[in-house]
Amino acid sequence: MILSDKAILKEMEKGDIVIEPFSRSALGSNSYDVHLAKHLAIYEDDILDARKHNKVKHFEIPEEGYILQPGTLYLGVTLEYTETHKHIPFLEGKSSTGRLGIDIHATAGKGDVGFCNTWTLEISCVHPVRIYAGMSIGQLIYFEVEGEVGTNYATKASAKYTERTERPVESMMWKNKF
Repeated sequence: MILSDKAILKEMEKGDIVIEPFSRSALGSNSYDVHLAKHLAIYEDDILDARKHNKVKHFEIPEEGYILQPGTLYLGVTLEYTETHKHIPFLEGKSSTGRLGIDIHATAGKGDVGFCNTWTLEISCVHPVRIYAGMSIGQLIYFEVEGEVGTNYATKASAKYTERTERPVESMMWKNKF
């Protein structure tokens, strides 16, 4: 079951959902709009290797915006820091963003119970498009969990994205054993 706007507010009052900064105008009937922070990153190498730590180059979106180019994976980050202690958060693109040909995640739209951080975005585009820091980039939808959670994300031994950050975080696949 997806939480309604009133249910999201009630869970925020209880501290089970945290959104910082929070703006009532970003709360939809069953979602919360998240915004693009000023930080972007691109991988330094043309060929990425799943077994190695692929380094990224960080930069900021200038006031006049930044033009995304097709064929490049950009890592962005939400302006909002979130905590989800009893629900499953899903990050989805907004239709307005999609209609500009922008995808905000390749595969990682589902968060875990216990995820506490900003959201790194896996941004790609179909056409060159100018983006701006602070623009609405996606929406969080919260689902109820059936049953008791045994291990939340923040306490999982294999959790790799727990350090609070304001910048996008590159893939930590290299920490897996395979």
